[in-house]
Amino acid sequence: MNRTIKNFLYILLILTLSASTALLVYLHFFAPGDRTLAGEWRMEVDMTGRAAAEAFGWLQDIEGISVSREEVEARMQNLTVQVNLVFQETGRFEGVFYGSVPPESYEACRQAAYEAFAAEFLALLAERLRMAGYGDGMDRENLEALVTETFGMSTLEYLMSRGPALLPSLEELQGRYEGSGVYEARDGILTRQFETGGAGAVKTENYIRKEGSLILSGEAADGSGYFGEQYPVLYTLQDEAE
Repeated sequence: MNRTIKNFLYILLILTLSASTALLVYLHFFAPGDRTLAGEWRMEVDMTGRAAAEAFGWLQDIEGISVSREEVEARMQNLTVQVNLVFQETGRFEGVFYGSVPPESYEACRQAAYEAFAAEFLALLAERLRMAGYGDGMDRENLEALVTETFGMSTLEYLMSRGPALLPSLEELQGRYEGSGVYEARDGILTRQFETGGAGAVKTENYIRKEGSLILSGEAADGSGYFGEQYPVLYTLQDEAE
């Protein structure tokens, strides 16, 4: 009887150790917080608020124009600029990264912003002319002809050349999001060293990996915030998204 109990306890001990070992192996190699970041991640930076604020401020300065910021923002929807972030693993939890802002994405967003701005401008112009007794039945084609006759260019051309800068410049966005260098990711902390001359700039971020989503938050190690974000940033892994 005693021998049977001893054998049972011995087997139980072996099973417990085996289970513990398996758990440690899983945590070491497959724990969610330590999954590889390798792949191409993409973020859509929302420019709607910035574009609406700039357009609204400009329109307010026009005599006889009455419009709210909410009305302007309602016309400017889904204005985003794409940011790509690629991780290439060269070792366990470390590798190289590349961040980029595609110029074509920026230009498409800028074009869409000014097209929405032009539509709002023409709608307000039509209302202003109607109130003055000159705009009954004036459609967009006639309004465009009036703008071209007055300014020597189309509404879109006029606003893009003489109106406010609705978006930050491409160079400003590239300075904020672009860069390359080496990275290390451990225990939910992502450390990126940018190749920016000298010893480079080091950026330490917190990150959460949830399947095809990567949530980053943090700011530059020197507190300047130049390379850093002061709010969570969400990237989507393209292989999983597509």
